[in-house]
Amino acid sequence: MERITLKTTRRQEFLEITPLIEDIVAKSGTKNGICHIYVPHTTCGLTINENADPSVKADILSVLEQLIPENGRYRHSEGNSDAHIKSSIMGHSLSVIIEGGSLRLGTWQGIFLCEFDGPRTRQIWIKTLS
Repeated sequence: MERITLKTTRRQEFLEITPLIEDIVAKSGTKNGICHIYVPHTTCGLTINENADPSVKADILSVLEQLIPENGRYRHSEGNSDAHIKSSIMGHSLSVIIEGGSLRLGTWQGIFLCEFDGPRTRQIWIKTLS
């Protein structure tokens, strides 16, 4: 298993991590298999979405904030209930096919860390299986 450590800079942001994952896949030597990506945190998640137009990330964050506002009427006392809910919706793991030694993503797809309670230091765990 490989690990990536990242520092986020805002309370909510999407960081594209595709090149970091691609490097790990290349170094693993896995030609055909699966790349499993996981974040061991309860207030951030992962997603695959468009990486060509940055307004897509902004739109997703905007809609999540409308649906799950930061200052909603929550019972959790730490002040980050919205982050827990958003990360549960996005999910904490992804599996991507590896074929010919490369991730099989669509033309416009990228892999993103979804931060909802930053800025923080986050880990991403990656395991390739053949």
